[in-house]
Amino acid sequence: MAWNEPGGGGRDPWGGGSRGGGGNGGGPPDLDEVFRKLRGQVRQLFGGKMPSGPSRGPGGGVIGLLVAAALVVWGLSGIYIVDTGWRGVELTFGRHVGTTDPGPHWHWPRPIGQVERVNVEERRIIEIGYESMQGRTRPVLHEALMITRDENIVNVRLALQYQVDDPFLYLFNFRMPDEALKQVTESALREVIGKRELDFVLTEGRTEVAQETGRLLQGVMDEYGTGLRMVQSVVQDIQPPEEVQPAFEDAIRAREDEQRTINQAQAYANELLPRAAGQAARVLEEAEGYREQVIAQAEGDASRFSAIYREYRHAPSIMRQRLYLETMEEVLSNVSKVMIDVDGGQPLMYVPLDKLMERRGMAPDLGAAADQRADRPAERDAVTPTRRTRDALRDRGIR
Repeated sequence: MAWNEPGGGGRDPWGGGSRGGGGNGGGPPDLDEVFRKLRGQVRQLFGGKMPSGPSRGPGGGVIGLLVAAALVVWGLSGIYIVDTGWRGVELTFGRHVGTTDPGPHWHWPRPIGQVERVNVEERRIIEIGYESMQGRTRPVLHEALMITRDENIVNVRLALQYQVDDPFLYLFNFRMPDEALKQVTESALREVIGKRELDFVLTEGRTEVAQETGRLLQGVMDEYGTGLRMVQSVVQDIQPPEEVQPAFEDAIRAREDEQRTINQAQAYANELLPRAAGQAARVLEEAEGYREQVIAQAEGDASRFSAIYREYRHAPSIMRQRLYLETMEEVLSNVSKVMIDVDGGQPLMYVPLDKLMERRGMAPDLGAAADQRADRPAERDAVTPTRRTRDALRDRGIR
């Protein structure tokens, strides 16, 4: 049943009684009473520190609510989120109280507190000797031109990558750290170039120049306390000034020709020396083998001579006869014709047909030749002297 329908008991939405009695005479609720109740609740919320005297009217209650809402909103504004790769530097009345990692955090809002966010994963780049603009580069000669140790001018371009290592030092310990880093980089690069000669810088010294510049620069930044860390330094280009580039190109080509000739000579030497070493080793081995052979043969001859000499001391005549016969046998074995003295007749010439046929590549029938010699007395007598000589030597005790 609706409150304003007949028989509703005189109820109203403000909690009053019947229209005919109680409450405020059937009128609307008392706003002062409502604000007084709200003020009491706010006072309880803040620990009863608000005055509890008589209400000053509806304006005082509204102000209290607004103050409470403002305090809540101000407290909620202290919630902040740090993104991945960033760090939050918390300050309370301008004093550093901590550094937060990525994630949600709360800190006193302004004007009590303040949070500064710094990107610590971004790789920042400093360019020395040139400047990149919209995908193009233009030279910056007052940065690029430097003097080497041998008083030559060289055009150097260097790129330096760095990151923020300590967010608090980066923000508050050094004024304009990025600009200071660029100036220190140029100074360090000039120092490194000034200690080296032009030929070294133009050829194999690029990597060393970049590494030495980064090392020197990191030491200076740590000493100043800038909160920056060097990541990589790369020499983009090192060239002589444009006015003298043709002369330098000719010198470089001559140097390359020299190096190519040296490499060719070294390759030829590498090919020739092992072969010569192998031949020398072979000659040495052959000489060593010949030496061993001669020594062994000499030792054998000496032993044989000593043995013959001992036998000669015991029977000199027999040894002389034996030596003579052995010598003649050795000499006559290499001749193709033999003269044999036959007793009581003319000397007989003995021709070894079997040896002659062997020299001509023929295979004689040795059995048939022996039978033919046996049928002829002259040839039979021509063969027997050697056997007789051996038998005579055997009878005399010579073997």
